[in-house]
Amino acid sequence: MDPHRHGARQPERFDPERAAALDDPSRFAYLPVQDVLSLLDIPQGGLWVDFGAGTGAYARAIARLRPDAAVVALDEQPPMLALLQAALDREKLANIKPALSTPREIASLRGRADRVLALNVLHEIGDASLGDLASLLKTGGKAVFIDWNASVDRPVGPPKGHVFSPSEGRSRLESFGWSILAASSFPYHYALVGAL
Repeated sequence: MDPHRHGARQPERFDPERAAALDDPSRFAYLPVQDVLSLLDIPQGGLWVDFGAGTGAYARAIARLRPDAAVVALDEQPPMLALLQAALDREKLANIKPALSTPREIASLRGRADRVLALNVLHEIGDASLGDLASLLKTGGKAVFIDWNASVDRPVGPPKGHVFSPSEGRSRLESFGWSILAASSFPYHYALVGAL
């Protein structure tokens, strides 16, 4: 395993060759956009970061519902950001900025985000990336972690052994100093709202 992925449960990064699955509209049936938006509770005119945005399916859907809020869609894989940019060009969404999660980009966002969304990435990111995510939040900011649930049988998503159960996800976050403010569940996911 890549040493930068220490702490990740999934051994390999998501393969961009499978990116079409991220834009499958059936995702919105078992993880509704409106529910994700409610958990985010973005302040009026706020800045939020989609951490590990992939093709930005949820970032784009939320941006359409909240045009007042600016979103930076971060991902570590250039092919994912190319797909996101192509979608933005088609959809004419002006309140999303795609960005590669480089040290420079992380530094430029440090302490500025009202909210961070980490959707289906807690099992994929290493400890260093979890630290980067935390650094983005301004004082009083919150992060919403929504991830695949290892405790339920699922017809979609990674194998159970590659993801955390809700209690394991919570323990991982708490070991990094997160206070869990709220928890909820979906058919195949769990959600944890955290603050530092």
